[in-house]
Amino acid sequence: MQLYEELVARGLIAQVTDEAHIREMINEGKATFYIGFDCTADSLTAGHFMALTLMKRLQMAGNKPIALIGGGTTMIGDPSGRTDMRKMLTREDIEHNAACFKRQMERFIDFGEGKAMMLNNADWLLNLNYVDLLREVGACFSVNNMLRAECYKQRMEKGLSFLEFNYMIMQSYDFYYLFREYGCNMEFGGDDQWSNMLGGTELIRRKLGKDAYAMTITLLTDSNGKKMGKTAGNAVWLDPNKTSPYEFFQYWRNVGDADVMKCLRMLTFLPMKQIEEMSRWEGGRLNEAKEILAVELTRMVHGEEEAQKALAASRALFGGAAGGDAPAYALSAADLTDGKIDILSVLTLAGLVPSRSEARRAVEQGGVTADGEKITDIHHAFTAEQLAAGVLVKRGKKTFKKVTLG
Repeated sequence: MQLYEELVARGLIAQVTDEAHIREMINEGKATFYIGFDCTADSLTAGHFMALTLMKRLQMAGNKPIALIGGGTTMIGDPSGRTDMRKMLTREDIEHNAACFKRQMERFIDFGEGKAMMLNNADWLLNLNYVDLLREVGACFSVNNMLRAECYKQRMEKGLSFLEFNYMIMQSYDFYYLFREYGCNMEFGGDDQWSNMLGGTELIRRKLGKDAYAMTITLLTDSNGKKMGKTAGNAVWLDPNKTSPYEFFQYWRNVGDADVMKCLRMLTFLPMKQIEEMSRWEGGRLNEAKEILAVELTRMVHGEEEAQKALAASRALFGGAAGGDAPAYALSAADLTDGKIDILSVLTLAGLVPSRSEARRAVEQGGVTADGEKITDIHHAFTAEQLAAGVLVKRGKKTFKKVTLG
């Protein structure tokens, strides 16, 4: 199976502008392609993971990736998939985030002479003269067509700022610039980027009289249609200081039964033949498939040692042991009153619930245990001596931390 056909079989491709040309370029290793990453935080998330693995797949087949850090476009903010305007970041924040992205990308992509490139669109976007830009590319865009784009249409009722309205032009200019300066002939992105990507291909055609191509990848969603990569309302980060290797492992270990094969196909490098065999697994064997998924992804992001430690800790915890390397939270002496702390405070401070009221509900509904013992009294307290030894506190079956006294 050639690469393009494998991407189709794995369910990765959503839309393409010219399938015959794209198939030929990818299969023959002739694609110089880019994927953009706006640096709105100081870490990539599990939501970026599919793009990173796609870049790796194509590079392994001889294609040349360009990882485009959005130092310039981040200053505008992409309205796609948003119900409100993104927070405005300072240039210093953006530069810091871009540096963090680079360190994480190097785990996946082989950068260097003649290999992948990492560029920052701040290097050209921030130097543009506004009137010159309008004269150079403004005439290539129809406002009527732009307003029909899904990324704008969904915002029209609540309001779309003129700042965000320019995002399509900026992203299109990126493709035009990369095509002209670096021979980049293809853009990849999530399927919510389709309108922006078409803007780039059209700009290249009109300004240079040449063809460029775009391909969107299917956004990874769970069986309910929600984007994957979030847990308890928070992103699952690739930075181990924001999401520990164990928490990262547990996120993938706990995906729904209906989603595990999709994740194996789209995110791992396991052979399709092996995944097809696993797709026939039922009952308890689905948990084995989830474990394989979690190990594979944790290994890619955090390395073999952390993957095996997370696997051992998970098996120990769910096998009834004391928790091994389960994620920990250290209370300080100032958190205790008269040498004790109540269960509601523990749940809240450790981040197992967002508020004391939710902590109260969890306890009253029988969803909280400490070292395997169910806690039903909201006034239950732990002593400094108990915490010094560590107490494994669980909310439900999948959310837990080992709470200690620092």
